[in-house]
Amino acid sequence: VQLQASGGGLVQAGGSLTLSCAPSGRTFNTYVVGWFRQAPGKEREYVTSIHLKDGNTYFTEAWEGRFTISRDDAKNTVYLQMNSLKPEDTAVYYCAEGKLFGSSRSRDFGSWGQGTQVTVSS
Repeated sequence: VQLQASGGGLVQAGGSLTLSCAPSGRTFNTYVVGWFRQAPGKEREYVTSIHLKDGNTYFTEAWEGRFTISRDDAKNTVYLQMNSLKPEDTAVYYCAEGKLFGSSRSRDFGSWGQGTQVTVSS
């Protein structure tokens, strides 16, 4: 069963969106949940991940820090809060369950869902 990402939409540059990620009909199978994005014509890009047991988060060095990942254990949901959005943030955003905390490689994640479209207008 895949993860379901939701909350995408159309927003103006400088605006904010919060994406949600939850498994359908079950709890998360791993302690690591990550967010990736894929813009048209580009490769899938790692955004961030969170360890569900201790709440630690991981960003790559290249990340700008405008996005924040969090979790709500009671709702069995992971969130991606995105602020100060830019047109270049336009992409399909995916969440996935990870095998290894601290990895930004797609192959270390699974249970990919259909993603949610985020479009930022200038």
